[in-house]
Amino acid sequence: MALFVSTMAVVAVVTAVLNLDTSVVFMTPIALQAARTRGTDETAFLFGAIFVSNSASLVLLGSNLTNLLVFTNRGVDGATFASHMVLPWLAATVVTIVVVLAWRWQPLRRHSNAPAIVRDSLTIGPGLSAAVVAVVAMLALRDPALWVLGAGVISELLGLVRHCRSSLRETLSAVSPVTLLTLFAVAVGVGSIARATNVSATALLHANVPATVLAGTLSSLLINNLPSAALFAAHAVAHPYALLLGLDVGPNCAVTGALSSLLWMRIAKRHGVKPSLATFSIVGTSVALLALPAAAIALSVR
Repeated sequence: MALFVSTMAVVAVVTAVLNLDTSVVFMTPIALQAARTRGTDETAFLFGAIFVSNSASLVLLGSNLTNLLVFTNRGVDGATFASHMVLPWLAATVVTIVVVLAWRWQPLRRHSNAPAIVRDSLTIGPGLSAAVVAVVAMLALRDPALWVLGAGVISELLGLVRHCRSSLRETLSAVSPVTLLTLFAVAVGVGSIARATNVSATALLHANVPATVLAGTLSSLLINNLPSAALFAAHAVAHPYALLLGLDVGPNCAVTGALSSLLWMRIAKRHGVKPSLATFSIVGTSVALLALPAAAIALSVR
């Protein structure tokens, strides 16, 4: 169980500093390998990787593209954003880990004392430099997207050259650029329509926090969180931070909610696992029902 908690903590940190989708692509295989190396329950590690990644994408502007979309024209710098979201981030992340831990308690407990087969020493590589650049950019700049993207891309290219573990074709296959471009196109289209037709102009202008969280969650599940963020970013929102709770944590309810879940499905299958969509929704909805109120309460504390 200690291995599970520590692995999920790493997933949360990687998500925060290097973006949600980056975390899913690179931490899901690591989580699976950690479970298999120790002979413990890989189901907890697999589902924990996606649920924690989604929940942990609240804290910095660059942690989730939805954060950048919603706050693009609001004049909020990264440090201000982080000061609002650090407590909700902690609450959502901790609750998510606890829910997955409770769900897989017996399997994790049964194998928790299995000896390690392989012990890898900690090495410092380009990922550390990328993390530092990303954190500084997200805290100091109002538009850190290009810096975060550049740090992630450069670190990954250096990693591929350094370790020669995967080809460009394999990497592109895992990331699925067609899916990514399609979602971006839909997001741009939805945002343009919203601006041109005043759709959603007053939808959340006077809504309270629970209604805003619910709207973000439901819209994410219906049309994905990127188009949803573009839709609501087109006009004023009374509680933009609460909206992000629904857009970031809400997608745990179904794989349709976020690009991260679609990437996770592809990566899991590439590593010999076929996760159940029903299990995703049942456990993910439990995660969301507990994590969203906790994060909303934490948001109100500030």
